Amino acid sequence: MKQQRIDSKDPDIRASEKALRRAARRALELGIQTGTAVYVLQHGEIVDLTKKGRVKGRTKELPKRRKRTG
Repeated sequence: MKQQRIDSKDPDIRASEKALRRAARRALELGIQTGTAVYVLQHGEIVDLTKKGRVKGRTKELPKRRKRTG
């Protein structure tokens, strides 16, 4: 997906992409932990990311999130 620059003066709009990515990552973590399907649309197909081998380049264990400093 092509990155587009967000030129809004509203700080909530500028931060929305990062927030959506955090929410998606957390949903995947929770789906893996609880065995709940996490469906997304990839290349026109609906796929379950929690199925083995569906998360490209990842194993069942996701890396730990970095702690915020400052």
